Amino acid sequence: MVRMRWSLVLALAFLAILGWYLLYTEQIVRTFRADVTTMTRMYAEVQAGLQDPEPGGTTAALARLQDIIVESGLPLVLSSQGDTIIGAVNLPFEADLSTPEGQARVQLYIRRLEARNPPVGDPEIARIHYGDPPELQRLRWIPWLQVTGLLLTFLVGVLVVRAQRRAETDQAWTAMARELAHQLGTPISSLQGWLEVLRLPHGERPGELGDPVIAAEIGEDVERLERVSRRFELIGRETPLRSLPLAQVTGAVERYLRARMPRLGPGVALEVRMPSDLPDVQGSEVLLTWALENIVKNALDALAGQGGEIRIEGFHREPEWVILMIEDNGPGIDPVVRDRIFEAGATTKSSGWGVGLALSQRIVERVHGGTLRVARTGPEGTAFELRLPVAAAPAATA
Repeated sequence: MVRMRWSLVLALAFLAILGWYLLYTEQIVRTFRADVTTMTRMYAEVQAGLQDPEPGGTTAALARLQDIIVESGLPLVLSSQGDTIIGAVNLPFEADLSTPEGQARVQLYIRRLEARNPPVGDPEIARIHYGDPPELQRLRWIPWLQVTGLLLTFLVGVLVVRAQRRAETDQAWTAMARELAHQLGTPISSLQGWLEVLRLPHGERPGELGDPVIAAEIGEDVERLERVSRRFELIGRETPLRSLPLAQVTGAVERYLRARMPRLGPGVALEVRMPSDLPDVQGSEVLLTWALENIVKNALDALAGQGGEIRIEGFHREPEWVILMIEDNGPGIDPVVRDRIFEAGATTKSSGWGVGLALSQRIVERVHGGTLRVARTGPEGTAFELRLPVAAAPAATA
């Protein structure tokens, strides 16, 4: 809702500026047309005066020409020798030239005019001081209004971006917190169950479970808790990377999932193909294992209830990159979330928080400098392509 409101404000600001520019352009056109009309009238009066054979015709034409100039709104002040004001028209104020106060006020005004427009005429006879026409005075504010409009749009844009980032950050933190609770919930529930078993007398325990078996199961749950804690501890920190065989990562994921696939994905076959000559990558085993586990779990969810196959295969097609393809033959990514599959909260499942793939992309791209993308998706299945940089070869020693 906040994002939509700010987007609407930004759109309205752009429309307002666009409308104002159109009005500004129309005003300029009208001003030029008025100037052309005035110049044409002046030319007509000059021609009439030159062609009038009657005595005084030229004088009458000049008088009409002066009237046209006065009608244009141009501020004009006529001063004689000694700066005495003889006449003034179109002043921005009222002044009585017959009084010393009126003379002083107009003289102060013409000093401002001279700073911008030098007077014309013979100083020994009379000079004409002129100001800017009303159209030019109005247009002088145009650049300031333009800058104000652009600054307003920029500020609104910044506020929108900040609001979006804040909303995305809040959403990411909320999703992370829920994901942490989700991942901690399974081993904690298991520990609670084993605790109840330990409280039972030996003869009443299911399957006659002995203490060594229970201790081993509790150890696995504690190890899982430590793994989850370690994973979230590394998120957002500078993570040390080392040369790492990618087969070590895929092997850990394979062992973890095979033990749980009867429950997580009944009827799903997992196949891992890792060439023996695949070069090491520069990475963190803990985070890469987590990223790959999330991707494979996403494939398991796609195959839930229908069975199928998941294949993990490594390639070294480019000198500086190792490629890992994770493919399934499920129904493909739902079009509802296809364009935002890597955003936190993007999910069509009734359970879960839609943070797994977002975390995987963050781990691969921001921590390891690689890429994670959907290579293809459709009714025949989905393929994720994970690219990681090859680890630098150790320097040779003499």
